Amino acid sequence: MRILFVHQNFPGQFLHLAPALQARGHHCIALTDEVNTRKSDTQTLRYRYKEVTLDPAVARLGRNFTLMSDRGVVVARATMQLRQKGYIPDVVFGHSGWGETLFLKEVWPEARMLVYAEFYYSGRGQDVGFDPEFDQPSFDQVMISQGRAAHLGQAMLHADAGLSPTRWQASTYPPALRERISVIHDGVDTAAMAPNPAAAVTLPDGRVLRAGDEVLTFVNRNLEPYRGYHTFMRALPAVLAARPQAQVMIVGGNEVSYGRAAPDKKSWKDIYLAEVQDRLDLSRVHFLGKVPYAVFTSLMQISRAHAYLTYPFVLSWSMLEAMSAGAHVIGSRTAPVQELITDGVNGTLVDFFDVPGWSAALIAALAEPARFLPLRTAARQTIVQNYDLRSTCLPRMLDFVEGGGRRQGTP
Repeated sequence: MRILFVHQNFPGQFLHLAPALQARGHHCIALTDEVNTRKSDTQTLRYRYKEVTLDPAVARLGRNFTLMSDRGVVVARATMQLRQKGYIPDVVFGHSGWGETLFLKEVWPEARMLVYAEFYYSGRGQDVGFDPEFDQPSFDQVMISQGRAAHLGQAMLHADAGLSPTRWQASTYPPALRERISVIHDGVDTAAMAPNPAAAVTLPDGRVLRAGDEVLTFVNRNLEPYRGYHTFMRALPAVLAARPQAQVMIVGGNEVSYGRAAPDKKSWKDIYLAEVQDRLDLSRVHFLGKVPYAVFTSLMQISRAHAYLTYPFVLSWSMLEAMSAGAHVIGSRTAPVQELITDGVNGTLVDFFDVPGWSAALIAALAEPARFLPLRTAARQTIVQNYDLRSTCLPRMLDFVEGGGRRQGTP
């Protein structure tokens, strides 16, 4: 088969899928934004996209769709050049989040169009209005969210099938679209992300932390409210006061992945550190920034307690990888987390906003590691049995693509 991947940050969610399809004899190429610097062994073509400048007062709710559809036009023109050179794929598989797939069915009507349907915005019951510290629920937000979802709905309407990584993320789509979405997670390499009693991490000052040490970890791509950084930081003073030997390892950048930017050109990291730093022993709080994957792996292997919080939004790969490494995950009691973690069975759940509850749960996890050992074992079993890359997720992904997104029994 000829398979074209489209993703502005390729390989993205196709990191393992594209090479596996190539290994099975399929001809795969990828189309990505020219500013994307990620490496891949898949033949990669690039398009040039320059974001248009819009007057918010004029564009209003149409601003997001204008930007996404404009990128879609750029991608469609790039693919028309491929068609004119005789390239006709059997399957096009693209992420719908940035509008890249919007017009590809018009370029190749004979191809099966698959979209990675990661999340569908809504004004109620999800991330918007969830955190009253930043957003007071309002009808304006409902309308704005519907506007943000317009290109996602169009992408699914013009696709033959969609794929979401979790049941909850698929459920964010309207019922008429949800029934066309298969749920298959990207998968976790459980052989690489496994418990390792010999794991160690060296701190910038030369100290070495090992498995068994009193280590608390918090990991996100960027430190921001969507991932509960503010709640975590507010819980820390009580944790460090109760556990004088604890070392806190915080991974994440100072940019914004989701939601709004911090005010006054500050970073969310600095805002919430400033709020609590007078009550922290900063010699035991280590901001590591963004780290290589090997360092992240070792951190999960030495972690005695791993805090993971998220709004009702896209679930982070890092939570599944922490579970696979046998970490005791203390997670927010929000829908995406609850799909994988059952409180007291394979992890601990705490209300997202309950700062004293977070302090108490983290203190208990650090103080009594033996008590929570069964939860760590069950956490790894959850990932190995249901989310393993090679035995479960990748074979299902391959079937999905090779079948053109068709479900069993459907034409």
